[in-house]
Amino acid sequence: MNQELIKKANELRNRGFTTGEIADELNVSKDTARWLTLQSTGKKVEDKNQETPVDFAINWESLGGSSARMRYVSAAIADMALKHGTADVIVGIAVSGVPFATMMADVIDSETGIETALAVFHPKKHRKDEDAKGAISSNFASVEGKRVVIVDDVITSGRTIKEVIKVLKDQDAVPIAVTVLIDKKGISKVEDVPVESLIRVSRLG
Repeated sequence: MNQELIKKANELRNRGFTTGEIADELNVSKDTARWLTLQSTGKKVEDKNQETPVDFAINWESLGGSSARMRYVSAAIADMALKHGTADVIVGIAVSGVPFATMMADVIDSETGIETALAVFHPKKHRKDEDAKGAISSNFASVEGKRVVIVDDVITSGRTIKEVIKVLKDQDAVPIAVTVLIDKKGISKVEDVPVESLIRVSRLG
């Protein structure tokens, strides 16, 4: 399995993907993505990363390739989000959170009769400039002063979720919930914002 992931990471790197984008494509942590790309280049890995990182690679290709399946899963995630009240804006974390967020907004509109806007967050890990910060796209809805639900596909470390919560609070938005397809960390809250996951992965031992 490691060799297959190393090969995929190398292919993505050769296509110009950043480490953060490789992490998202393979649904692994950024540290794991870095480790995978270093294995393929033959470079010496830093001492702290000598061993294979403890992580779970998630492949939801059978879900992502079907709009019908995506809608069913988005409806389930929307149902979990509604436990925390209605939101003005659904914020999808680029790239993988955006399809779920889009369908969730549509499902919530249908169920509540209240128009729910869509916003997109670009995380720092996708930026080539190390000093760049995560940002809300100006091409979609404003989050200023709004109640928002944050949507992503997978929580691996929780760093990206913390990042988006900070950016939202800096814009006077009120995050009412984080919703994800898969939680690999077992997080119930991030910065006092409740986390709802459709699937929670537990590592034994």
